[in-house]
Amino acid sequence: MKVESTVFDIVAVFGFVVAAVYAVMTGTMTEGVEPIGTVALLLTGGLALLVGSYFRFVSRRIEPRPEDNEEAEISDGAGELGFFSPGSYWPVALAACAAIVGVALAFFQIWLLILGAVALLIAIGGLLFEYHTGPSHH
Repeated sequence: MKVESTVFDIVAVFGFVVAAVYAVMTGTMTEGVEPIGTVALLLTGGLALLVGSYFRFVSRRIEPRPEDNEEAEISDGAGELGFFSPGSYWPVALAACAAIVGVALAFFQIWLLILGAVALLIAIGGLLFEYHTGPSHH
């Protein structure tokens, strides 16, 4: 995950540099620094830094992957990557509920926002516990 953390760190540095340049440019060309764009760029850099820091933290706790080894061969990454449910409808429900929440926010319909949020929580629970069989008693 070191590759991913490096990518996000580069994006964070870029966001902070562009925010500084943007603030200086708008401050010299207008009557003052334009706050909305400056804050948006700072938050973009901060979010990228947050994700990069998370990836860096996780990379210290797991064993190195083939992507992190410069000497790795393509065959080192072969094999099973994980379990992905081929016939699950929960991702579709999750996307539909997220769309309902987005529409409710766009039109500021509180009743629809509450309904969509409840449905979204149900869809998240369904996706997380789709293959849960309960505690195993050995």
